[in-house]
Amino acid sequence: MHALLSPLGFGLLVALLLALGGRRLPWWLRRAAVAALLACVLLVTPLGANALVALLERQVPGPEACNTAPKVVVVLAGGFDFPPRNESDTEALTPASLRRLLAGVALWRRLPQAGLVLAGGGPHAIRESDVLARLAESLGVPAALIRRERTSRTTWENAMDLARLAPPVPADIWLVSSATHLPRAEIAFRAFGFRPCLVASDHAWVAPDGIGYFLPQGSAVRKSEVALHELAGEVLYRWRAARLASSES
Repeated sequence: MHALLSPLGFGLLVALLLALGGRRLPWWLRRAAVAALLACVLLVTPLGANALVALLERQVPGPEACNTAPKVVVVLAGGFDFPPRNESDTEALTPASLRRLLAGVALWRRLPQAGLVLAGGGPHAIRESDVLARLAESLGVPAALIRRERTSRTTWENAMDLARLAPPVPADIWLVSSATHLPRAEIAFRAFGFRPCLVASDHAWVAPDGIGYFLPQGSAVRKSEVALHELAGEVLYRWRAARLASSES
């Protein structure tokens, strides 16, 4: 499945299909395969990758668009680069996790006595939210104002498990994550009754800059893979949200 969400992997599969059986394929399938191959070539360039990213990030309004005044900041963890040695091992956090935590703490500082909720479990014995909590404390957030969601492994589970915390997390929240991730995260959190105000910790879109913007690059492949993963995740989460709503009605 991962190869199908990579322009490089999928492009190689299509090229192999054309090379081995192109002449035996119906004309319409050959044309579709060539079009798919050209799309894959585009997506391994910054031009195509940033076009995909823009589809995601344009869905995220600025915090000023929020009509409520939430008293809780929820930060979504972004994983580890390697298993942490202990709860103070901030080196294990991915750059996405660090940026999200820093953005969440910066927002918390503008909201006197707001609560800070850190969401993320992960596959390791030491949980993502535990490491993020230690970092937040070192940045001046009182431990008494920090809550942790320690059991989830996916964004959908972030929302589901936060909805089950006791005492309950308020419905109105500031939701902090990467701009490319927020559209999918918003679907999940709304499905479980939250009314999130979105706050982007970082943006992946880059404006055109020189001839390199139109040439294949490894960084563009990785950016396209992330964007395709998020777009596929949006489709899946909308389906899950619809099923959840129908089961509750």
